[in-house]
Amino acid sequence: MTLTTLGIDLAKSVFQLHGVDEAGTVIIRKKLRRSAVLDTLRMLEPCLVGMEGCATAHYWAREISALGHEVKLMPPAYVKPYVKRGKNDMADAEAICEAVTRPTMRFVPIKSAERQGVLVLHRTRDLLMRQRTMLLNAVRGHLAEFGLIAPQGPRKVMELVAQMREGARADLPEIARTALLGIGLQLDALARQIHALERQLLTWHRQDAASQRLETIPGVGIITATALAASIPDPSVFCSGRQFAAFLGLTPRQNSSGGKDRLGRISKMGDGYLRRLLVIGATSVIRRAETNPSATGAWVRSLLTRKPPRVTTVAMANKTARIAWAVLARGEAYRAPAMA
Repeated sequence: MTLTTLGIDLAKSVFQLHGVDEAGTVIIRKKLRRSAVLDTLRMLEPCLVGMEGCATAHYWAREISALGHEVKLMPPAYVKPYVKRGKNDMADAEAICEAVTRPTMRFVPIKSAERQGVLVLHRTRDLLMRQRTMLLNAVRGHLAEFGLIAPQGPRKVMELVAQMREGARADLPEIARTALLGIGLQLDALARQIHALERQLLTWHRQDAASQRLETIPGVGIITATALAASIPDPSVFCSGRQFAAFLGLTPRQNSSGGKDRLGRISKMGDGYLRRLLVIGATSVIRRAETNPSATGAWVRSLLTRKPPRVTTVAMANKTARIAWAVLARGEAYRAPAMA
């Protein structure tokens, strides 16, 4: 009996393996400590290895591929239907082993260490941006208790903090001013860290051809372009732009039966960070639609006459995702369509 397919249920310390031959006969069913996984796989003949695309999966995919095995990652939601019984590591590994052989299964592209490093920059920047928002809201709330209302925008809050540093706010108690100045120092440090991360992303963007092509799409800036280029190293895993948009959760849920089509809200499956960036970019396109003479501006203006602004924004994000897939798949820069 020759091992042909191996399913691995990843974990922090103990991994579960389930391997079968061509006839589906179980050959391997064992638990392994993390330190023993590569040594065990090194002794096996090259085979198909399936894993869920969860935390640490891309690292293990790279390491196991280096041993000569064919590694495929799958979204956990697509593996769940293959679980035959109660939730446990053994059942999960068996489900992974079966799911990876399905001809209609959709797989997750394996990211290189470099592209994962770029995504670490994105996650870190996103974390710092959320921390900055929390601190800005704290300053706003505390100042409001003393009748000081900051206008909208982070810059206005920082102007009030600067006034406190200069002693221009005599109506603020000294004990409160000291506490708020401490928050102001944290905001200054966050601004420097965010700027440094964005400089690193800009440097990588200038070195990556795919990211530069993506930036030519309306509503896609350097942040979105680098995130898309790092997250989708191989666009060929998607058959079409619509499939890519569905992967990002930008297509409506279906609940159709008996010949009746029922479409609901977007599914919000897949990478929420990429989806959020595309929606933010689409929002900027919608806001400039009235003065945009291009075909995209005309399309947006036409849609706004029939749909609410929020629905139009999501539709624009869906359209941007499809264009992004075409740009990546064809290796060409975006070409604006001609006006009808």
